[in-house]
Amino acid sequence: MEYMSQEGYDKLVAELRQMENVELPQVREAIAEARDKGDLSENFEYHAAKREQSRLLGRIRFKQRVLANARVIDTSRLGADTVQLLCKVGMTNMGNNSKMTYTMASPHEANLREGKISIKSPIGQALLGKKIGDTVTVRVPAGLLKLHIDSIER
Repeated sequence: MEYMSQEGYDKLVAELRQMENVELPQVREAIAEARDKGDLSENFEYHAAKREQSRLLGRIRFKQRVLANARVIDTSRLGADTVQLLCKVGMTNMGNNSKMTYTMASPHEANLREGKISIKSPIGQALLGKKIGDTVTVRVPAGLLKLHIDSIER
């Protein structure tokens, strides 16, 4: 079971519909056009289109599995006293005294450019369940990272 926000769920549904209703018919059309050109044994366009169809069908099946196991979280039932999924966490890196704010997100919604980190990432796992004022130490590829939790918002 995968918990996610309504926004993340809706985005996955839209991506799946785009793949099924737009991209897949385009690939099938490309296969038909390539097939019409004759000999399939040396037809690069045909083989490339078939590979693209296989890749796309794999992505569609993956998104379908994610959506089948997804559960949308009712944010009104969550508190803001501990770090949980969909919380916005303000913290200070104790190593260089820099401040940062991230939203805890499901792995399928994580996007650093948008300030969303996965709850399954090393930092996300270290922060889960912690309270304002707590300090956590996280092992990341660059070494140890010491973070102080300054704020938690819903």
